[in-house]
Amino acid sequence: MQENKNTYIEPEDTIDIIALLKGFWQARKLILKITLVFSFLGLFVAIFSKNEYTASTTFVPLVQGKTSASGLGSLASLAGISLGGGVNNTEISPELYPQIVASIPFQLALLETNLTIQNLENDVTYKEFYENVYSAGLLANIKKYTLGLPLVVVKLFRSKSASVGQNITQDNQEIITISDRENELIELISSQINLNVNVNEGFVSLEVTFPEAKASAQLALKAQQLLQDFALYFKTQKSKEQLQYIKERYVEKQNEFNKVKISLARFQDRNTSINTALGKSKLLQLQSEYDLAFSVYSELAKQLETQRLQVKKDTPLFTVLKPVSVPNKKSAPKRSLILIIYVFLGLVSSIGYLLVKKYLKIFRKQWLLR
Repeated sequence: MQENKNTYIEPEDTIDIIALLKGFWQARKLILKITLVFSFLGLFVAIFSKNEYTASTTFVPLVQGKTSASGLGSLASLAGISLGGGVNNTEISPELYPQIVASIPFQLALLETNLTIQNLENDVTYKEFYENVYSAGLLANIKKYTLGLPLVVVKLFRSKSASVGQNITQDNQEIITISDRENELIELISSQINLNVNVNEGFVSLEVTFPEAKASAQLALKAQQLLQDFALYFKTQKSKEQLQYIKERYVEKQNEFNKVKISLARFQDRNTSINTALGKSKLLQLQSEYDLAFSVYSELAKQLETQRLQVKKDTPLFTVLKPVSVPNKKSAPKRSLILIIYVFLGLVSSIGYLLVKKYLKIFRKQWLLR
């Protein structure tokens, strides 16, 4: 009787975990050296990184809907005013707020924000701070002239070739041309502003990160006010233009009505007892002109009041849930986290180096055998 013995043959391409761990243990000094190098690098980055402070605010844009409009129409009808189809329910959606923040006029306005900087007697604008006051620091300069050196060279040649056309700041009210320096500041301030629109909950959160604590709060407050002003402008622009047009027509018809009213009063004063047909015809003519002018004047007065109500309805309301406050603690850098990350990177890099070195030898040996 023959016994069947199952023998297990280990494939050649399997990884021997024990041998792998043994190899790491034998190379522990190399792993330790590489990890220490990364640790010192992480310590250098953590120490020389600039402090940053984050100021935030949360507000709710109150959008008026059809229900409030119908109630407004009911109240207006009691006063003899018919809103009719003049009510416009078009709203500026909060989802468009990121587009407003990313717009050039919004960002150019932020560049002119006055900031209170520590150790400076007078306030400076955001633009003046980064042009005359701010120092990037040792770490930023090392990064700029090592990893970022190609970009610096490209910007240098680009600025020389485009310096002629970049001196104009604004040609007219429709076309805006910004300089290379303004473009750099816009990119910087865009990276410092974080806007989060929570559609489900209906609130908007705005965060601003800046190297100075009080200045970060000032910049956050200015960004909030600008955002609300831009939303207010876009929402009420049409209704305000209509209101201005109705006001101008109202003043014209008011002057015409006053002239006709005075003419009718003078005629009646001069002719207390009218017996002639010509006099009665003249009085009837003046009375008709008076009635027509009064009718047009009264209708414009109703339209003016209606449009004023429309402007108030179109004006968006904002409820601030979390007002801007000066941050007490820095938001970055998190030095302990930076050190942990660099230690982890050193450990992974050293292990990766050993694996690549080992399997590169195996690959070279198999290459020569074939």
